[in-house]
Amino acid sequence: MKSVTIFCDGSSLGNGQASTRAAAVALLGFKGVWRAVGEYLGHATNQQAEVTAAALGLEALTEPCNVQLFTDSRYVVETMSGRFRRKTNHAWWARLDKAATRHRVKWEWIRGHDGDLVQEAVDKAARRIAASGRVDQEILRAAIDRVGTSGTPVLPKAEEV
Repeated sequence: MKSVTIFCDGSSLGNGQASTRAAAVALLGFKGVWRAVGEYLGHATNQQAEVTAAALGLEALTEPCNVQLFTDSRYVVETMSGRFRRKTNHAWWARLDKAATRHRVKWEWIRGHDGDLVQEAVDKAARRIAASGRVDQEILRAAIDRVGTSGTPVLPKAEEV
């Protein structure tokens, strides 16, 4: 099985308000090459966007993989690890469950907005897609360019780059 790294993030601008605009983005790394996928969700909560971002990354894989999935959502990590009970968002969780079924996933929490280069790139892309109201390939390319397309998917701090 291939080993893949996924960083994912969801964004909900105006979370909890009538004019909410949400998006989900995932960056997938394999042997130092990165690929980005995104989805505009429209009206969705931040938690729904976070769950979707993880599903989106896993759905983008074309074969079963060993996946190290990084998210700044404790909600996703703790729920998928069986430590939180699912009380809401059942349709969103069903999508993630289906996406995770074929893979061996190690769910990893990473502190958001803490200078991690890849996490910051995926966060910025999700916020930009939510703000624009559509998936723009330029936004996804910018996220990849920020991370770089070579080297190993390590967790460099933004200040180290």
